[in-house]
Amino acid sequence: MTSVTEAPVPARVVLNSADIDRALTRIAHEILEANKGSQDLVLLGIPRRGYPLAVRLAKKIAAADPSVDAAAIVGQLDVTMFRDDLSHQPTRPPYPTQLPRTGIDNKVVVLIDDVLYSGRTIRAALDAIVDLGRPRIVRLAVMIDRGHRELPIRADHVGKNLPTSSSEKVRVRLEETDSVDGMPVNEVVIEAGA
Repeated sequence: MTSVTEAPVPARVVLNSADIDRALTRIAHEILEANKGSQDLVLLGIPRRGYPLAVRLAKKIAAADPSVDAAAIVGQLDVTMFRDDLSHQPTRPPYPTQLPRTGIDNKVVVLIDDVLYSGRTIRAALDAIVDLGRPRIVRLAVMIDRGHRELPIRADHVGKNLPTSSSEKVRVRLEETDSVDGMPVNEVVIEAGA
C-alpha cells in the first residue's frame, strides 16, 4: 500500500496591494462622512497590523482634508493584558500604547484592526480604552470581517466582508510588518486550515 502525501494548498490572494489601497481610501471617506469632518478624530491602531493600517488611513484622511495633521491623530493601543484568552494564546510581548498628545477624552475614537473574527480583540480594546480616558464615541474599522463572532461586536467600516470557514486562516500582510522571500508584501490571503 502506497501512501500519497498531498502537497499543501497555497495561500489564495483575495486582496492585492491596489485592492487594499482602494479599501483604505473608501474607509477614510466613510470615517470623515460618519464624523461629519475631521473634528475630534483619533485613530487607534491595534498592534500588530492595525497600527500601520491606522497610519495609512490617517494619511488618506489628511489628503481628503488638508487641515488634518496625519501624525497628530494616530495612536497605538496595545490590548495584550486585557485579553481574556491569554492562557490559550502563544506568549507575545506587549507593544507600547501611544496616544495622540490630545488624548482620547471627548474624542471620536476609531479603533483600527486588520481582521475581525471572534470579537475578543475588540472587547479587550474597549477595556483598554476605559483605562485611558472617556471618548465621546468609539467606532471600529477593519480591513477584513470574516464572521464567526463570539461576542456582539460589529465593525462600522469594513474593507471587505470575507465569509470563511473556521478552519481557514486569513492573513493581512503589510509591507510595514511582513515579507515573503525577503520582499515586502501588501496582500490579504486565505490559507486552508488543517
